[in-house]
Amino acid sequence: MRVRLSPRFFCGFFFPELQPDAQTHHRPCAMNKADLIQKIKQLEGITQDERSYLINLVNTKKKYGLVWEDKPEEVEEQLRTQLPVLREVVERRIIAQASPNPSEGGVPEASQRLKLSAKNLQTSLFKSENLDQGGLEAPSPRGGLEGAAPNHILIEGDNLHALTALSFTHEGKIDVIYIDPPYNTGNKDFKYNDSYVDKEDGYRHSKWLSFMDKRLRIAKRLLSDKGVIFISIDDNEQAQLKMLCDEVFYLENYLASFVWKRRASSAMANQLVSIDHEVVLCYRQNGFISFKGVGKEFKGYKNPDNDPRGDWTSGDLTVGMNKDLRPNQYYDLYDPISKNTFKANPNRVWAYIPSSMEKLIAKNRVLFPSDVANRPMMKRFKNELKDSVNPVSTLLNSIENIKIGLNSEGTRLLQDVIDSNIFVYPKPLSLVKFLISQFYTSACTVLDFFAGSGTTLHAIMQLNAEDGGNRQCILVTNNENNICEDVTYERNRRVIQGYTNSKGEDVSGLTNNNLRYYKSEFVGREPSLKNKREIVRMATDLLCIKENCYEEKTLDLDFISHPYRKNIRYFEEKDKRMVIVYDDSAIESAVELIKSIIAKNQVKENGIKVYVFSPGQYPFTEEFEEVLPSISLCALPDALYKAFMNVLPKKNRPIIPVLEEEAETPNESTN
Repeated sequence: MRVRLSPRFFCGFFFPELQPDAQTHHRPCAMNKADLIQKIKQLEGITQDERSYLINLVNTKKKYGLVWEDKPEEVEEQLRTQLPVLREVVERRIIAQASPNPSEGGVPEASQRLKLSAKNLQTSLFKSENLDQGGLEAPSPRGGLEGAAPNHILIEGDNLHALTALSFTHEGKIDVIYIDPPYNTGNKDFKYNDSYVDKEDGYRHSKWLSFMDKRLRIAKRLLSDKGVIFISIDDNEQAQLKMLCDEVFYLENYLASFVWKRRASSAMANQLVSIDHEVVLCYRQNGFISFKGVGKEFKGYKNPDNDPRGDWTSGDLTVGMNKDLRPNQYYDLYDPISKNTFKANPNRVWAYIPSSMEKLIAKNRVLFPSDVANRPMMKRFKNELKDSVNPVSTLLNSIENIKIGLNSEGTRLLQDVIDSNIFVYPKPLSLVKFLISQFYTSACTVLDFFAGSGTTLHAIMQLNAEDGGNRQCILVTNNENNICEDVTYERNRRVIQGYTNSKGEDVSGLTNNNLRYYKSEFVGREPSLKNKREIVRMATDLLCIKENCYEEKTLDLDFISHPYRKNIRYFEEKDKRMVIVYDDSAIESAVELIKSIIAKNQVKENGIKVYVFSPGQYPFTEEFEEVLPSISLCALPDALYKAFMNVLPKKNRPIIPVLEEEAETPNESTN
């Protein structure tokens, strides 16, 4: 019988002082590393591989910080032998169109909207009758929305696979990440390798940390230089997540832990305190980032004396300091009009030194009372104040001018849109809108790889409608219990195309949005010629996502030699142009196509992205020499491999010690 021993057991057996606590993740080890290594070298009864493993274990363990045992994850194991790509589910594509006129029958039924959406798909699937003279399909009008609508993306699949694929399309391009991961409460909210992790699981926290660590490290690679990540969490893993994020994003990039009140009613349960809050951890990628803040309400500002400087209010002119600490601000203040003298207070000195105070008096900024028993005050003008303030880190839903709802708001809205109770406790739209709106530009790319009910995309489409922004959203979620199809997709389809709410009222759609639905697929990781050709064939949708260019132009059958037609595809959308050459034998025809594109359009330098299949790293620069100034060449699948290798697990897991035992295993029978 072959007994497989975990590193935790093996290390703990020989060195109990190295044994980690699976719950607290603290390692009470005070031994000298050199002494431990010497002991390991002198151990008998272990193999050289086991000896090397233990020495490596000692050398890599941290003296301080979060420590847990990495637990193998099936979806990660799949990536040791396979590479992920994305395939679009074309029948679920939604393309921007004019809003329906309520006076002409109101909002279409769901089945009618799906037919309308499906009808719009055909332009990229079949050759059009509308061909221009260059042999390329002319773009079809879309009610003035051509190119204006952002391309939102929904990916169905495990988020580790999707993040790996996005490492090719979006490395350094994501501006805002918002995620609401499973909280690991032990109440069937977190699955690991298809099994729920309960409260009695000795590896409960280690499994969750292993799960989060892999995903957050890829997420960091996706963030832009000025990017920011928001992570919702509760007290079950808040402390562990904070330490993990300090390690992944670095402590100096920690911005805040926003505290959000999630419920109004008491939640005592078996505790002595009602836990009614959650936390939103916030980290930046690096460098300086400035939140937009929230608008102020200027209460109490009036202009009773018609001051030409506008509305004002009175403010304190003293500070709570002892005269011995601020002797130059301890003096009697003289009113040149009333001739009154206001005595200095030894425990509350004036806010300004005498020379600065004289300037304020000369500018009529000091308000002298008629009674010397009262204190002079200062005029503070409304137009001197900033029109916004930074958000505070506590109680987001109590900020002046901000109405951030409770969890019940998210539940009501989801039921209103799709009349479903499948998804429990979705985040309120107002919370996600507030967080995303804090980013400095309204033309940003937002990622949510724990998409759940799809609140993040709903929030972004509403923000764009409110402020004219052009934010793009990428959602990732699995399809357990058909959540991706029946909740995430269905909710946002209705938000885009319009729906009838629970009260029977028609709600107009946010129609200036495109939504594209993808599924994860895989190709062998071994870099054989067969696998290289297959991944290039399967990478078309990844390339469209990377270049944000989706409109395929059908090629004239007479334009390209017959054997090579299937090996070249051309995409064009506004000023974006992309040519994909699936076989190097079609390069000559691809050059002729590019010449035609250049002749018909004002193509800027490097204005056409050309992806060409190459068995190695060479992108056939010499073969494209005639059109080289107008194109940007990239060899496939080499570019894919390079991106993936930065995030993929090693092909073979580290050596784990095993113990051989000779034993008979009794046969089992069932009746």
